[in-house]
Amino acid sequence: MKIEVYSPTIRRKEMDAVLTAMVQDRVGPGELARSLVQIAKDHIQFDYCLALRSPAIALSLALRALNLGDGAGVLVSALSPRYYRQVLEELRLTPVYCDVPSGSAVMSAETAAAALEKTGGNPVPRCIVVNHTLGFVPDTAALCALGLPVIEDCSQSYGTNVGEQRAGSFGALAILGLEERDMLTAGGGALLYAVNRRDAGALRALSPLPEYSLPDLNAAMAIAQFRESARNLEKRKLMGEAYIHPALRTRHKVFVQGETAEKQSIEYNYYAFPLILETGMKDVKAYAKKKDIIVENAFDETIVGSGSIPPELCAEAYSLSLRTALFPLYPRLTGAETEKVAKLILTLP
Repeated sequence: MKIEVYSPTIRRKEMDAVLTAMVQDRVGPGELARSLVQIAKDHIQFDYCLALRSPAIALSLALRALNLGDGAGVLVSALSPRYYRQVLEELRLTPVYCDVPSGSAVMSAETAAAALEKTGGNPVPRCIVVNHTLGFVPDTAALCALGLPVIEDCSQSYGTNVGEQRAGSFGALAILGLEERDMLTAGGGALLYAVNRRDAGALRALSPLPEYSLPDLNAAMAIAQFRESARNLEKRKLMGEAYIHPALRTRHKVFVQGETAEKQSIEYNYYAFPLILETGMKDVKAYAKKKDIIVENAFDETIVGSGSIPPELCAEAYSLSLRTALFPLYPRLTGAETEKVAKLILTLP
């Protein structure tokens, strides 16, 4: 039996919650969605939140809440999900693509400033959307210091602390996706929230269509995921530590979660285990397949990885999109499977 790269951590508790919702006819948006918001508030500490059907809807409403104006420039990393581009175009906003520093999965204040400077004021930059790619968190305070409103996408960085603050608490608005491959999964959906009362006003002014709201069926699963999140985070940490030591003994490179300009440490939640390969991606995939382990390209579904922009526009991000492999890491892995993946990493070609 093959070990897949991803597997949603859905236990009997989650399924029981969903079945209860179905029996009680709580399928569409309702009381459970409201309960989810309150439970999420206890874990994340925000002022106001909308529970929505998808991260794409959440991003669209977040951008609308900021009232940017037609044609405004929105800075996004080239390693952001490719649906970002579609949302921006549908809202008649202009994407401004930002590269990443060498060996990093996320934009920095320096690469963001360089991308903004290249626009020459056309389009006029009005917002930054910061994706916490693969769970890595940039120095968001430094990005906020550039003077533009920031939307944080912490779908993959849930559970990460930056000093005494949580990831997702620096910008004006934050998105926590609940899709299959996010840290918390409800089988689909997203939370859009504002940490501070000052920024929450824009969300309160929105009136999302009922069709945009998260159904109770999904909310039931998300509630169980929040309650199990501490346990799952601990399991991820133990697996990540089991992988990191063999990885450091190879010629391949690991991503390093850095710190802020104020020397605040940024934890890593071990959303995934990516390696920057020094050999060909095909060779590594073929070698792993012989061991019944699936390895994937980490950035196939990103803006640059999907070929949505010219490679030379963000050269470092493009290089990483060709060389970064993902290895299985999720709480449902058994101890024997974890050891098997660790051995694979140690013996990579």
